[in-house]
Amino acid sequence: MKVKIKKLDANAVIPVKAKANDAGLDLTSISVEKGLSYIEYGTGLAFEIPEGHVGYLFPRSSISKTSLSLANSVGVIDSGYRGEVKLRFKRPRQLGPIYEVGDRIGQLIIMPIPTIELEEVKQLSKSHRGDEGFGSSGR
Repeated sequence: MKVKIKKLDANAVIPVKAKANDAGLDLTSISVEKGLSYIEYGTGLAFEIPEGHVGYLFPRSSISKTSLSLANSVGVIDSGYRGEVKLRFKRPRQLGPIYEVGDRIGQLIIMPIPTIELEEVKQLSKSHRGDEGFGSSGR
């Protein structure tokens, strides 16, 4: 699948997979904005996600070496969005290690999305789990 990408800044880094079979494309920070409750990293990149697909933004495993957590857990890039891809992290009360400009800050995974047609019903089919919710499958 071809995905169009535009550099919005000359310093932007075209994302690549670290290894051929990796799921995500590594995104590199070219800017950082520190707010009171967040730290936002810009990539200087815009994508044209094909119709019928979505771009998901996930933190990299290296996030465990920082004091950050992705503010919305998983970012969503809809196929109609053409602006800069940014990753916003919660700013912890006590700031420890964070990403710097030039660091790989997240990963982009592009996946197809199904067409959904909802059907309202009076009753759902029975399942093994039923309506057992949070923590019902054990510790």
